[in-house]
Amino acid sequence: MARITASVYTSHVPAIGAALDLGKSSEPYWQKVFSGYHFSKQWAKEHKPDVIFLVYNDHATAFSLDMIPTFAIGTAAEYQPADEGWGPRPVPKVVGHPQLSAHIAQSVIQQDFDLTIINKMDVDHGLTVPLSLMYGQVDQWPCPVIPFAVNVVQYPVPSGRRCLNLGKAIRKAIESYDEDINVHIWGTGGMSHQLQGPRAGLINKEFDNAFLDRLIADPDGLAGMPHIDYVREAGSEGIELVMWLIARGAMGDLAGGPAPRVAHRFYHVPASNTAVGHLILEESK
Repeated sequence: MARITASVYTSHVPAIGAALDLGKSSEPYWQKVFSGYHFSKQWAKEHKPDVIFLVYNDHATAFSLDMIPTFAIGTAAEYQPADEGWGPRPVPKVVGHPQLSAHIAQSVIQQDFDLTIINKMDVDHGLTVPLSLMYGQVDQWPCPVIPFAVNVVQYPVPSGRRCLNLGKAIRKAIESYDEDINVHIWGTGGMSHQLQGPRAGLINKEFDNAFLDRLIADPDGLAGMPHIDYVREAGSEGIELVMWLIARGAMGDLAGGPAPRVAHRFYHVPASNTAVGHLILEESK
């Protein structure tokens, strides 16, 4: 059967992608950000999955305010980088895994989660920046990727509990796939940041690090945090952190197994007026 062996969590700041694309990663300001991913790049080479299930949010490229699905799974064979107003990022197209996507959709919907099926869409920085951080500038991504888009743009957005339970359903779906493949699940977005209003530029280091602590050791308790706490403590865009709970819910300890091992943890501010958080959890053997 298929199996999940690790989960990866990272911010997906668009300016990080621009810094890479424009050759600015070695500049003093950005060097501190990218240093936190040196370990991760080596880890990614040594722990290559067959498929990545990547949880992210679309930023009004594939979806507009006219129609925003709460949960949407990509089932296409490939996805092109989106033009977000200044041209597509110069990164490879994303190759999908239609067979596994369709299987996950079938299983998760039968577990009473409503998913929107996306047979064609472009993918924006929410998906491509995490790939660039983990794999660098490459001619092709090392494995197929299943995009899973979550609405954290327009309220109402899903609760942390809903996201954690969805992660459990995704794990069950993957483990019921009748092929021996290794899957990594990624949760992206966050950490604390606010892009508009009187609190624009808000960063809360204490909240962010406490969130990482609880994500590792107390995901069930963390799932009970109400939306207002995310907004109050982490800014209006801090609500993106609920997506990390989907990836965390898919880890084996929440299905009765041992606690995952922390392979890497990193936190840095600022990066384009936002906080950057990063975590790698491995399934315990």
